[in-house]
Amino acid sequence: MLRTISTLFFLAWIEIFFAGKVHSAQRVISLDLCTDWMLARYADRAQVAALSPIYSQYPVAWLESGWPTHDGTLEHIVALKPDLVITGQYNALQLRSRLKTLGLRVEILPLPTNLEAIGNYERRFLSMIGKLAALASVPPPPQQPAVAPRRLLLLGANGIGTGRGTFEDGVLERAGWSNYLRDDGYVRLDMERIVTDPPDAVLWAAPASRALANRFAEHPVLRRVVPRERWLTTDYWRWQCPGPWTWELIEQLHRWLP
Repeated sequence: MLRTISTLFFLAWIEIFFAGKVHSAQRVISLDLCTDWMLARYADRAQVAALSPIYSQYPVAWLESGWPTHDGTLEHIVALKPDLVITGQYNALQLRSRLKTLGLRVEILPLPTNLEAIGNYERRFLSMIGKLAALASVPPPPQQPAVAPRRLLLLGANGIGTGRGTFEDGVLERAGWSNYLRDDGYVRLDMERIVTDPPDAVLWAAPASRALANRFAEHPVLRRVVPRERWLTTDYWRWQCPGPWTWELIEQLHRWLP
């Protein structure tokens, strides 16, 4: 009996060990920004034939420069001879269809729509590039909700607020905040409502330059009812692509709780 169990464990270990070796992609190409970041996070640099053309347009502090890129054309991608092309669900529809027609392996990796889906998203990506699932990030435990949770307004460009039932709402709650908005989805904010019932804090990703899209956030009345010390900022890129960095964002938001 013990010999049988030992044999099964050994065979399972052999299967796990060689799974990544046999099917490991050696020339991977990304067609979108979120996949760029996942490749930079988890792939061996030698595995990456090219990141997408927009990688260099959205620099992030942890991502080193000098990664190879393609120009987004069919000709260039084919010339790079990839053995795996990865893209998001809604990206490069025509391009990926033509790549499939030419016989290239194209994998579609939809972004997670809630926090619970991040683990599967990472593990599926790791499987695609021949890495062990154990490399996936480990989510921190949920924060205990306060008796009277602080209300945080997640403010976007053009006076758009993020309400309930969104991915961002799940991030706020996991960090221990309460969403200021009771509405579902993304809504246009009412200044009068905010003035009469101001949030405990505002989270605003401010761009480097002034723009018309910032006029609502820069309104002097809003700045008066919510003091400067209660305006929070995060790295905007962490909100763009749900992934392992989402847990880092949650920990940062939790540290800001009064």
